[in-house]
Amino acid sequence: MFKILLVMMSLFFSSILFADVISIKEDAPKSYVVKKGDTLWDISGVFLEESWLWPKLWRLNPEISNPHLIYPGDVLHLVFDANGQPMLVRDDKPRLKWTPQIRSKVKEEPVATLPLSVVAPFLRYDTILTTEQLDIAPTVIGNEDGVSSAVEGIHVYVDADLKSTKTYGLYHRGNKIVDPETDEFIGYHAILIGSGKTSHIGDMSNNEPSTLFINNAKQEIITGTVLPVHEDQQFPSYFSMQPVNDGVNARIIQSINGAREFGKLDILIINKGSDDLVQQGDIFTIKHTPPSIIKSKKGPVYESEASLLTRLFSKKESRTYKLPQRAIGKAMAFKVYEKVSIVLILNSQKPVSMNDVLSAE
Repeated sequence: MFKILLVMMSLFFSSILFADVISIKEDAPKSYVVKKGDTLWDISGVFLEESWLWPKLWRLNPEISNPHLIYPGDVLHLVFDANGQPMLVRDDKPRLKWTPQIRSKVKEEPVATLPLSVVAPFLRYDTILTTEQLDIAPTVIGNEDGVSSAVEGIHVYVDADLKSTKTYGLYHRGNKIVDPETDEFIGYHAILIGSGKTSHIGDMSNNEPSTLFINNAKQEIITGTVLPVHEDQQFPSYFSMQPVNDGVNARIIQSINGAREFGKLDILIINKGSDDLVQQGDIFTIKHTPPSIIKSKKGPVYESEASLLTRLFSKKESRTYKLPQRAIGKAMAFKVYEKVSIVLILNSQKPVSMNDVLSAE
């Protein structure tokens, strides 16, 4: 009886722990036939309350060791393992009726994860530029009307030998990017403000600038606007999403729109990049960091409301309470640099603030 009770308790508690991670919809079907155009994100959304947790659904599947090889026509079944944890398995039995007139053919392209079309409306071509990149970037030196700024439909002059008929992005240098943990200066937030096409190739060896026709402008193009020609503006056709590596704890540097609080589909710059093994498509858990509470002679007090003397003594004597962080949402890295990444908030239960952190689950 004791052994039976122990087994029941272990199953009960394991199911509770798992429920915090993955939740199956009440109306989830028992099976699903993959259709052309489906993605793992779409399929997981049929079964899960939270689509970005799709790796959990495919995690133990011996038949789907590589979920990128799911094809239209495959039949997927929702099953539960011995611990009550859900997973999808594939039925390899043919469900189609073949006739002599039908020839076998190579399977269509495998199902992707999250297509670019889903997130494209929320992505921006803003980038991070170092001082060295800015120093060598072609720069707008003026325009044909001789005024301080240019708008759409006007020619501007650029101090570089631009390529014929090529379209260039025009960027404004924004805020400095400084790591909040190390105070290291990383570069500048470069904001895309327009685009232009070469109408005349210059010859800077003879001090002759190139001419660029502004065919799109979100802001006025001023002298000093840069054209970072080495900037890769291409995104993949789909994002292969995976959990970020354990041990990665990122701090928020700033948001793209300059706000101090953020929500679903807002874009943030964080202080971890490829040097920390962050990859495009990595999924972070956003963890809320509660305001610090310290001990004082009058009792507990928020650090922000305490006197300078109280704050100094609390740090010196370790009198600050260690408060737990709480998971409040998910974010995906879609642009990764060496020391920083740009992420998209997929979901948040409450406003995300500058003090919150992004880490593994």
